[in-house]
Amino acid sequence: MALVQTTRTRFQLPDWATPTFIVGGLVVLAWLAATAFPYWLAPHDPLELAGRRLQGPSANYLLGTDALGRDVFSRMIHGARHSLPIALIVVTSAVVIGAGAGAIAGYRGGLIGAAIMRLVDITLSFPPMLLAMAVAASLGPGLGNAGIAMVVVWWPVYARLMRAQVLEVREREHVEAAVAAGAGHFRILTKHILPLCWTPILISATMDIGQVILLAASLSFIGLGATPPTPEWGAMISDGATYFYSWWIAFGPGMAILTVVLGFNFIGDGLRDYFDPRSSK
Repeated sequence: MALVQTTRTRFQLPDWATPTFIVGGLVVLAWLAATAFPYWLAPHDPLELAGRRLQGPSANYLLGTDALGRDVFSRMIHGARHSLPIALIVVTSAVVIGAGAGAIAGYRGGLIGAAIMRLVDITLSFPPMLLAMAVAASLGPGLGNAGIAMVVVWWPVYARLMRAQVLEVREREHVEAAVAAGAGHFRILTKHILPLCWTPILISATMDIGQVILLAASLSFIGLGATPPTPEWGAMISDGATYFYSWWIAFGPGMAILTVVLGFNFIGDGLRDYFDPRSSK
């Protein structure tokens, strides 16, 4: 009788799927679902005067109602449509502008590089919150203007980071070989340098999404972000501060900001541990 040997293979997660990455990814996916399908998840219209004003949490109103009788839970769900997209747009814009300027400064150097880095130094010399407040106040209230202010604050960070990466990579042998072969500057920069510079940019951008959400909420809290009756998390917390004893008004958006920030930070930690194993030691 022939013996047939069977082998069982265990299911193994890929190396990048660390526990922190999985937890953060699930949290972020949940909020992205709320961003995409808010009317399916929210029981009430965010602008509808659904119930009695300042009503505590109940079965009909999971997080109670605000001073106008609007459902806080529904406004929290719809708030994701404003807070998450603006954060993604701000970080993407800052990466494009900052990484492009930093790549030029690091590769070309000279007067152009010096001018770019002096502008970066001037911008970074201001406290981020103070600079964002000044730009937003000059442009006027509104979530779009707050986004422009946050791009002004964030692009120098990526410019400095990309410049440091380009300065290190351009001295490697494969770049010198490309120069010796007669490759043009654009090809050298895009084909031989930039592909090796994006890992720290990606990790930093992932973690900065949570920080942008916090800054956007801070601007809305002081009246320089979303305007009423937009259900934005920072503006909702500002409303809750007015009615201190109605704790549920600020509790919902506060927990939303907390979970989103932690989710993106967990993803960033997982990416950092994967691309740079020495950082976890």
